[in-house]
Amino acid sequence: MGTSTSRRMDDSDSRSRSDDSSDQDSDLTAILQYLIRSGQVHIISSNRDDSEDEFVAAASPPRMMDSPPNTKELDKSEISLATQQACGLIHSSGHERPNSIAAMINARERGMFGRSSFTQGDRCKITNNYIPNKMKTVATYHSKAFCGTYSEDGNYFLTACQDRNLRLYCTTEGKFEMLKTIQARDVGWSVLDTAFSPDGNYIVYSSWSECLHLCRLYGDSETQDALPLCPEERRFCIFSLVFSSDGREILGGANDGFLYVYDRECNQRALRIEGHDDDVNTVAFADSTSQILYSGGDDGLCKVWDRRTLSELNPKPVGVLAGHMDGVTYIDPRGDGRHLISNCKDQSIKLWDVRVFSGSSGQNNTRKAVSDQTWDYRWQKVPKKLSNPKKNLEGDTSVMTYRGHRVLQTLVRCHFSPEFITGQRYIYTGCAAGRVVIYDVLTGKVHSVLSGHRACVRDVSWHPHRQELISTSWDGTLGRWTYSGKIASAIEDADITCRLDQGFRGLRRSRRIAQQRERQQKSQDAPEQKNVPGC
Repeated sequence: MGTSTSRRMDDSDSRSRSDDSSDQDSDLTAILQYLIRSGQVHIISSNRDDSEDEFVAAASPPRMMDSPPNTKELDKSEISLATQQACGLIHSSGHERPNSIAAMINARERGMFGRSSFTQGDRCKITNNYIPNKMKTVATYHSKAFCGTYSEDGNYFLTACQDRNLRLYCTTEGKFEMLKTIQARDVGWSVLDTAFSPDGNYIVYSSWSECLHLCRLYGDSETQDALPLCPEERRFCIFSLVFSSDGREILGGANDGFLYVYDRECNQRALRIEGHDDDVNTVAFADSTSQILYSGGDDGLCKVWDRRTLSELNPKPVGVLAGHMDGVTYIDPRGDGRHLISNCKDQSIKLWDVRVFSGSSGQNNTRKAVSDQTWDYRWQKVPKKLSNPKKNLEGDTSVMTYRGHRVLQTLVRCHFSPEFITGQRYIYTGCAAGRVVIYDVLTGKVHSVLSGHRACVRDVSWHPHRQELISTSWDGTLGRWTYSGKIASAIEDADITCRLDQGFRGLRRSRRIAQQRERQQKSQDAPEQKNVPGC
């Protein structure tokens, strides 16, 4: 999670030293670094106000870039064209669309769009005018909240808190109701990551433990299965984990520099791959095939792996993405198998095309830049050379760099906005200054800054089908963000997509048909369904 100094110190302790006092000093240094590294000890200023979080002072809002972002590579990239089509800015049909919502609806009613009516891009173009901007606190804890994510269908929300509890909420039809609390086991400092299984029946979580823990969400069973990873290091944790698309495997990134794959069918570790020179802070599957893996670590590199060619004895990535100047904290794939974004302690998010790998020169420049860092992001302020660098590293092969948020104190996460309602037009991230920062993918600029928390926002999750996101903060609160404006009531209406696509007459007709089908269904035996109390 931090630097690998403690591991190096442990290695050096085995060497003989001639001076006893030097031995004691080194041992104390190693012990202190170990405690800080594992989160059991924090450096706190003696003159701070006890009522405030110890890290807030280091997380002042960043100064915005004076010059406009350089979009030269982005403008000519494939992702720029794909994003413009997905969010309705341009159309593959060649038909010119009006810009305003009123003009689009008027043109549709006059038949100017032909039989196709509104396309998915048209709907995204409309809803992108109503990005969430107002927060309501929906949960408050007495400890720092670390993880918060929607299920794939958006019906549930899962959080993990430093009080060693996981909490599951029902979020159907705009609700936010507690369903159950799961007490985590074998937790050293905090639960570090969670994930829903693709079928929605299980969750898995990780902590400072040699095992992952698998929990069943449905039914009355409170059984938790320990999934041993059998690491070689005594002090071990998984910082990041994710299910494969078929739910059979769980991929994890660990503090020993290795990637771990656990096979649920065989109930054992399937792979242990030496991936990075330092902590592996983040892992992901590139797409639904589960064959291509991404990883990012404290060595500043993002690596691409092919499961079909992986070998524990001689693990080699198919490519490396270099250009960051400090450790990578999170990776989010776009889902097209070609693009991803990475959040970094150098205070930037980078957009990558995995078909353009970095050469040895770029990789060496990244390694050198990381090794030259003399600050610790967990409690120190950002150095000026990272706050607003004048140029990228030589050999940087990223498509675009986004700046305007703070990555401090913890592994802050970033994501692409949902495809269904935004066309993945935006990148959003937490921020150590207690904010949510939303970037426009196409311009590189900050689209909006959502301020409402008193401490670091580590995680943010956008609902897959609604203009709504939830921020998870170290101030112990969850904030639900929705749009507040002239047509807020229309956006909050669950039938907005139907209205945009069919008009009010079509909506009334579809409701009549739905009611008829419901009456018919009631007369038949309903199939057995999963039952979650309270939802």
